[in-house]
Amino acid sequence: MANNGPKYAYFKGEIVPIEHAKVSVMTHALNYGTGAFGGVRAYWNDEEEELYIFRPLDHFRRVLNSGKILLMDLPYTAQSMLDILIELLRIENYRQQDIYIRPLIYKSSEGIGVRLHDLDADFTMFAVPFGSYIENETGSRVTFSAWRRIDDNVIPARGKITGAYANSALIKTDAALSGFDEALVLNQNGHIAEGSAENFFMVRDGVVITPPIHANILEGITRSTLIQLMQDELNLPVEVREIDRTELFVADEAFFCGTGVQVVAITEVDHRAVGTGEMGPVVQQVRDLYFNVVRGKVARYCDWNVPVYRAQV
Repeated sequence: MANNGPKYAYFKGEIVPIEHAKVSVMTHALNYGTGAFGGVRAYWNDEEEELYIFRPLDHFRRVLNSGKILLMDLPYTAQSMLDILIELLRIENYRQQDIYIRPLIYKSSEGIGVRLHDLDADFTMFAVPFGSYIENETGSRVTFSAWRRIDDNVIPARGKITGAYANSALIKTDAALSGFDEALVLNQNGHIAEGSAENFFMVRDGVVITPPIHANILEGITRSTLIQLMQDELNLPVEVREIDRTELFVADEAFFCGTGVQVVAITEVDHRAVGTGEMGPVVQQVRDLYFNVVRGKVARYCDWNVPVYRAQV
């Protein structure tokens, strides 16, 4: 993350200096994890001198769906959230850099008592310059975590619920302190779910394979983007099915994807090389295409990109 952090945030219904966007220590979401967040990226296009927000309406719809799971009554639509974001980015005047946006909905009532009902909810958002989530994007070293992914009947992954990310934090820290870049986590059935905060794909014999939604994974927007791009643009067959741990040991290629992580090649898992031990041709093609699409350089997908500085709010 860049040092030049945000100057403003949307908070309590208006855009305010970031230092004014603060909550009480009694806030319900702080005490009980009763919030949900999204992750949105905006990419700078040098040729057009424009900042493009990638698939923001899809992200905001997912945030609002998380609110439904958490019994939140919010006076926002996906479009109104996008309007706020465009105004926020224009005020920040971010240029010549890529941006990560964090929308957050949360139970804003102050007091003690575990529940979801009879509580107020609010929406806040900030945007920060952001580069790579995993430093080694073209050759990450991965381990299988001893922790299991939380089941949908415990805390649903599709909700991006703040309290659930304690599970991700345990997974990520154990991997990092053991010298790995990231971890893969198994679900309660013993099949591969995802990374600590990323969706997962592998390639075997020319087929791209990814776990199904019912494997307790996030319904990733980047995941669905890549499935469409691989099928429509790269003519790659994509299979959605359960994956055993040892299948990765004999895979030809593998990669993580997500808004934050983008597309990261997995070249080693538990001290075993994946394929040749270097980023393979499929992952290279996927990365190249993805970064062209998100920067607004592929006309066929321009509807996915919302320009900031020439947009009409």
